[in-house]
Amino acid sequence: MEQRNLFDLSKQLLEGSLHPHEPAARAQALRAVIRYHEWRYYILNDPLVSDYEYDQLYKQLEALEAEFPELRTPDSPTQRVSPDLTEDFATVQHLTPMLSLDNSYDAEDLQDFDEQVKKLCSLDKESDVEYCVELKYDGGTIALVYENDTLVRAATRGNGAAGDEITANIRTLRSVPLQAAFSKLGIAKVELRGEALIRKDVFEKINQKRLEAGETLFANPRNAATGGLRMKDPKETATRGLEAFVYQLGFATDAEGNSVMERFKTHDEGIHLLRELGFKVPQHQAAPHNHLEETRTCKNIAEVVAFCNAWQEYRDEYAYEIDGMVIKVNSLALQAQCGYTSHHPRWAIAFKFKARQATTRLRDVEFQVGKTGAVTPVAKLEPVALAGVTVSNVSLHNEEFIRSKDIRIGDQVLVERAGDVIPYIVKSLEELRDGSEQPVEYPKNCPVCSTPLVKPEDEAVWRCENSDCEAQVVQRMIFHTSKHAMDIEGLGESTIERFYKLGWLHSIADLYRLDYDAVASMEGFGEKSAKNLRGAIEKAKQNPIYRLLHSLSVHHLGQKSSKLLAAEVTHVLELRDWDLERYQEIKDIGPVLARNVYNFFHNEHNTALLETMEQLGVNLRQTEADKKPESAVEGPLAGKSILFTGTLSTLTREDAEKRAAAAGASIASGVSKNLSILVVGEKAGSKLKKAQALGTVDIWTETEFLARVTEAAAPDTSADSPEDGTQLGLF
Repeated sequence: MEQRNLFDLSKQLLEGSLHPHEPAARAQALRAVIRYHEWRYYILNDPLVSDYEYDQLYKQLEALEAEFPELRTPDSPTQRVSPDLTEDFATVQHLTPMLSLDNSYDAEDLQDFDEQVKKLCSLDKESDVEYCVELKYDGGTIALVYENDTLVRAATRGNGAAGDEITANIRTLRSVPLQAAFSKLGIAKVELRGEALIRKDVFEKINQKRLEAGETLFANPRNAATGGLRMKDPKETATRGLEAFVYQLGFATDAEGNSVMERFKTHDEGIHLLRELGFKVPQHQAAPHNHLEETRTCKNIAEVVAFCNAWQEYRDEYAYEIDGMVIKVNSLALQAQCGYTSHHPRWAIAFKFKARQATTRLRDVEFQVGKTGAVTPVAKLEPVALAGVTVSNVSLHNEEFIRSKDIRIGDQVLVERAGDVIPYIVKSLEELRDGSEQPVEYPKNCPVCSTPLVKPEDEAVWRCENSDCEAQVVQRMIFHTSKHAMDIEGLGESTIERFYKLGWLHSIADLYRLDYDAVASMEGFGEKSAKNLRGAIEKAKQNPIYRLLHSLSVHHLGQKSSKLLAAEVTHVLELRDWDLERYQEIKDIGPVLARNVYNFFHNEHNTALLETMEQLGVNLRQTEADKKPESAVEGPLAGKSILFTGTLSTLTREDAEKRAAAAGASIASGVSKNLSILVVGEKAGSKLKKAQALGTVDIWTETEFLARVTEAAAPDTSADSPEDGTQLGLF
């Protein structure tokens, strides 16, 4: 799906205007946009939505899956920690999982967190819980491993279980000791957690040098820091001025491999130990240049709220970029009682600072056309400095957004970077109008090809339905080659636009018949680049057909739906013989998507394009990667269908389903007369009542389920189920 469409989709989901009464469609859309934003945040380090908006999308999906457990999929973003792995560095396993944090935004959220902690720890409501509160640094998270007092490995956070090894780069940071006397404390091996970041004044000097050298400026200190961690040449990392704060002792064993984490009673003890060993850690006392200390141990939640609010007001004066505070239960014993979810520890929470705001003038509105014809208005602003970047362009999403906020050209508008990421127009300042402001006129015709625009009944956007529109053609080619589609390295947006202007590309088929001699002769390429591009294209020709289907820019056809279709055909062009009913026989393909795919494959231009691509060597036949996985035919649950509902205490939903499949069962999507077994966890709701009413469904507890599947080989999920607080040793 085209990036701008995914962005629009995000806004519609946040506004509650997309599929409000279609839980399955809404869940599918939420998964798509969350994965996209995770990719932008963790892979590209270039997020498009605020942390707050991402959190709201995530919580919507969590709530949907809690209400309708049958909608939860093994690959749902709620079932795993988000990834940022790249192919440039070796992947290494962390000694303990690095979980995410749940978020809060005001005093009420923190009060709720405090009440939850007391409930989990069986404490009286009037009791006080001691918390350690630290700065939430805005840089790149790192894990450091020391053995026998020597730094032996450094890695990025990655997907929480494994990250990119960046040891050579981290060694260039003078704030990271190459040796530390852990052995004096009886510790032979230890893993530390920290954040690599760049001081604000250092960042300004780096950008000034880049300006003088005619190089592209870094957007902000965070991007410069995370990019510096992944430089192939450590010498380049050294020029970034990176520093590292270490804020957690996550794992420690003695010479025999026995955990020594039980020696520590509080999180504070770990911080003091690291300071004594020479690490740069958050300070408990305010430095001469700081108004506030960097960390404080608070006696109760009221002190936590006051400290967080104080830092929210002081953040601009601090030497480093921070985007909030981290609150942790100080007692390790209480931490163990609180435990973990598969996503975050229940004993810690992040307090996110309020969005930054500024006022500026709306000079004009331009309209951009995406790969499926969606026309998106973009506000052109008088440049304004906002949260460390200069903002001049802001998406206005759709016509309804403009009308509801009565935004006019010439208005003074209030702009914010919610979560310090994406700019957003909060409102126009009507009281400042002088009468010269003009309403935004939404085009009746496509701004690129002049085709009359249409607005589908179930959508908030206007669309150009001319599939030959130049803007759509180019955007479809850009998406076709993208990582989540055909994944053709070397054919990025700028290269495709360049080739298009040269007249080499008219459709996606032309991508497979490039003149590589001509490419080699172009400035900026050469024979080696042309050879690499040819190799990437030849490799892409052999892709599974689900990638090809996804790459065709059929509206609403995401990667999951593409896989469902690919599993049903031996050749892509069989789809032109399907009727609408045949599409809707496939679970999770609804009437809107069915109609879109049906229309695509009943368009002679589209099928001719696919025939041409096949003649050029692009695979249109089903591969092993496209086929449905074979269900287990043996095992204690062979021939049974099973469904899980409620919250399981020892397994993630994904782990439970893997164990069931390994035991021969098929995973059901809901309670029906065909369901064999319902496994119930805590807070089992309507599904349990429905199964009881049917009277034909075996109802098991989680313990019963585990006892029944002991004959099956359980999958290795040690990295996915961080339930052992002692092993994790998280402070």
